[in-house]
Amino acid sequence: MEEILEILERNNKISAEQIATMVGRDVKDVRQAIKEYEENNVILGYNTLVDWEKTSREFVTALIEVKVTPQRGQGFDKVARRIYKYPEVKSCYLMSGGFDLTVIVEGKTMKEVALFVAQKLAPLDSVLSTSTHFVLKKYKDKGTVFNDDQGDGREAVVL
Repeated sequence: MEEILEILERNNKISAEQIATMVGRDVKDVRQAIKEYEENNVILGYNTLVDWEKTSREFVTALIEVKVTPQRGQGFDKVARRIYKYPEVKSCYLMSGGFDLTVIVEGKTMKEVALFVAQKLAPLDSVLSTSTHFVLKKYKDKGTVFNDDQGDGREAVVL
């Protein structure tokens, strides 16, 4: 019944009745499956994707690459746990490649994010280095395209 999860991930406002029709199951079975997914922490929450550019809220988002020293017996988990507990941290991922963790941070200003990195993140014992990248514009997030005002793409020509 992973189809149910895929549907909910795309649209968490869809009703159990609509899902049942889409997957060809009984509504009772769909409700039971959703309940079990929630109880077993397969479904961890329901989020709304907001285009904050269309509101008065002002903030910046930064993607921070972090190189760390893994902790003996706990690998990267202990370091990640310390980092993701900060309220500024919106996401934290273990990565392959040239750095270990990707940390997504939000702040009111670039300076606030820079101070978070300088005063809280970089001084942690396990952190070897950081590289901060500020998000300038969102084009697509969680499968949703933002401001797709393409028009027909042609330029007007005056003769």
